[in-house]
Amino acid sequence: MSDNGCGFPAPGLHSFLFQPIFTVAGFEFNKVMLLALIATGVVVTFFTLAFGKAKVVPGKLQLAAEAGYDFVRRGIVYETLGKKEGEKFVPLMVSLFFFIWIMNIWSVIPLAQFPVGSIIAYPAVLAAIVYLIWVPLTFKRHGFVGGWKNITGYDASLGPVKWLVSAIEFFSNLLVRPFTHAVRLFANMFAGHLMLVMFTVASWYLLNSWMIPAAGVSFAMTMAMIVFELFVQAVQAYVFVLLACSYLQGALAEHH
Repeated sequence: MSDNGCGFPAPGLHSFLFQPIFTVAGFEFNKVMLLALIATGVVVTFFTLAFGKAKVVPGKLQLAAEAGYDFVRRGIVYETLGKKEGEKFVPLMVSLFFFIWIMNIWSVIPLAQFPVGSIIAYPAVLAAIVYLIWVPLTFKRHGFVGGWKNITGYDASLGPVKWLVSAIEFFSNLLVRPFTHAVRLFANMFAGHLMLVMFTVASWYLLNSWMIPAAGVSFAMTMAMIVFELFVQAVQAYVFVLLACSYLQGALAEHH
């Protein structure tokens, strides 16, 4: 931790590195993996308890689960894909939304205090899952030739420009789209965590340096950043699922 000669432990990339909890046959299991597994357990346990013995008149837990499920189903999936096409994708999108949200929210939970989404591997795998559903679905719906037309946006009416447009669309859809899908989530969580660490460490540093007013301002900023992060964490889960639905909608749409 570089202090730049002033004793301040500036946060940096080292803030995202963790020593392994244990190592088995060269495989290192660290804190981030543990948080991802716990997030999975939280989502599965929550919905199992809520819907395992569902009642006509729901209790508080079932009511909360139904509200969250319905928010994703009606507010994201139906709005993007429509009820008929979207219904079969609802379980996937609900799982993605709540898994991403819980992974993000670890950032402000004591002892955890780290957003899993700030490690690029996790958003990358989730984006890859969407990609591996979207591309085959495109060809299944439109056939081989129609699938490529859908992906490249080929339009004979554009004349000579059609090849340039097709090349740009091909690059954008097959290469750029999955990259930006993952990076959008990663970058927001990475930057948010870095800011939280900065103000938290600064508060402690200033307090130990007897700069009480400055420490108070830094602590107030920390509290404000926590509130802001709670908002961003939910928004990023929403945006990720919304984009996933948008990609699937494009795969199902008729090419003109």
